[in-house]
Amino acid sequence: MELLFSNKRALVFLIFIGIFSLSYLIGTQSKLSDEESQTFLKEFQKVVEGIDAIGIFEHNASVALPMFIPGFGLAWGSFAAWSTGVAFEALVTTTPALAKIPPLALLYLSPFGVMELVAYSIGMSRSLLLILVIIRKKPLKSEIRNTAIEIGIVLALLLAGGFIEYSMIQHFGSSVITPKS
Repeated sequence: MELLFSNKRALVFLIFIGIFSLSYLIGTQSKLSDEESQTFLKEFQKVVEGIDAIGIFEHNASVALPMFIPGFGLAWGSFAAWSTGVAFEALVTTTPALAKIPPLALLYLSPFGVMELVAYSIGMSRSLLLILVIIRKKPLKSEIRNTAIEIGIVLALLLAGGFIEYSMIQHFGSSVITPKS
């Protein structure tokens, strides 16, 4: 458990907050045509139609859990961050009022954004730590325990985040993601 709360663990976690944020920011720089943005948003609306807090949690958990896979989680997390950035860019393309919002504001200023950022960064950083233990041929027993604890933390964050996000959707509606015709 000492690695879970050590300075080294905290540093690796903070590095992955930066990596996730940078990957997301790179995604927001993707230039999509109006047609691509419209298509993306129509598909997105189909996926989220009728979704509730548990549905949001399930989706986010299905994204987060592969991030714990040694090595693979690094690439998967970076891809998830990048694709989320592309999604934000699609929203900006179809909803010009969103262009005034700095892309990182969604991650850093919304409660569920912060919870997801923390959760995903925990998973990605654990992926690196696990692959380092495997490469160094050290025993996995304590790492498996730490990983299980972190998976529990991630699931708790994502569950709470799902309820907060759903509550905000209920309060503010989904008019923000309705594509212009």
